[in-house]
Amino acid sequence: MTDKRVLTLGGTEIDVLFLGRAHTGGDLEVYLPREKILFMSEVFSNRIFPSMANGYPTEWVAALRKAEQMDVGYFVPAHGFVDSAAVMREEERNYRLALERVIAEGTRLHDAGTSLENASTGARFEPFDGWTRAANNAFSGLKRVYMELDGQLK
Repeated sequence: MTDKRVLTLGGTEIDVLFLGRAHTGGDLEVYLPREKILFMSEVFSNRIFPSMANGYPTEWVAALRKAEQMDVGYFVPAHGFVDSAAVMREEERNYRLALERVIAEGTRLHDAGTSLENASTGARFEPFDGWTRAANNAFSGLKRVYMELDGQLK
């Protein structure tokens, strides 16, 4: 865990966590350790294509991996449907895989010398291209990957 603040409210332990930069530079998660519930804020949106306009691509994946290593029974997304604990664990993993796909495609296109302006046309995001907001969020995701590869994210 990178940063943690523990609060107690009515006998319930509430851990406010910073697992790393992700959707923004200051994402916080809230964990109830006794209940094993992790509220993921914008770090996890269920079946919504990652909105990376202000994100930190590889650090975001690292933050999700940290969450996956925690003793969590239930992942709660910022947006999207909720289901059983097992389904939410699978969907959190799918969200990480979607981010990894954006990073892989951005890296592939960047390394091939594809301009950012043409990157969206050549990107292949299957099976995540059918997720909500994929058409809206793809370009900004590729842009952040290009920026990260070019050392422009500080």
